[in-house]
Amino acid sequence: MHAFAISGKGGTGKTILSAMIVRELVKRGLVLAIDADPDSNLPEILGVEANGTVGDIREELLEKKYSLSPEYTKDVWLEGKTYEILSENDGFDLIVMGRPEGPECYCMVNNLLRRIMDILTENYDYTVIDSEAGLEHISRRTTIDVQDMIVVTDGSQQSFDTAVRIKRLSEQLKARFDHLYVVINDTKNHPVDIEQVKRTGLSFLGSIPYDPEIEKACFEGVPLPEQSQAGEAVHHLLEKIL
Repeated sequence: MHAFAISGKGGTGKTILSAMIVRELVKRGLVLAIDADPDSNLPEILGVEANGTVGDIREELLEKKYSLSPEYTKDVWLEGKTYEILSENDGFDLIVMGRPEGPECYCMVNNLLRRIMDILTENYDYTVIDSEAGLEHISRRTTIDVQDMIVVTDGSQQSFDTAVRIKRLSEQLKARFDHLYVVINDTKNHPVDIEQVKRTGLSFLGSIPYDPEIEKACFEGVPLPEQSQAGEAVHHLLEKIL
């Protein structure tokens, strides 16, 4: 099983890249897509429905934690609920983290997500995690055990600064990534600044060209087109990794 986590500053296109990676990997094997961003957009971009969320499981678990019978352990209950919220699609399945109903922190939701990943990932050839924007997914140790972290930038200094912070925090937490890549999502045909890339200390995987068809789909809130210039670029990026 090969796992990817897609991260970056909000607005750089990480969810779009996650969706395009899922589509490419489906051509190679069975894929588990995980929308680990509380502001869930991956189902819509992939054009599928979510059956529920990890946040829903958390709320139900809080209600039932004192009423489960001794024979029906929490782990057995969690595994059953995991398959209830698993959205099965053509070539890939989807799990959505979602939001808890109350004002509490995401600690329990993230812990549940990690346990769900342990239950599911061995059944798939590839796992793709659309992470939260910024650093939260690393500080909460949601993506510690993936092989490849891809940090998306849009060419702005702020997005490169986020990439540097992600690298530093990964090192502090001893995250077991085999590779930390940076990808430039070119929104307006700007030239790639190799010096900025070098300063991040991450490996430059490549860039994705500006694609008006992708922009149009996102503006209209419809699934990404099956064929696109950006999708072709993602195909070549994955060729480098796999």
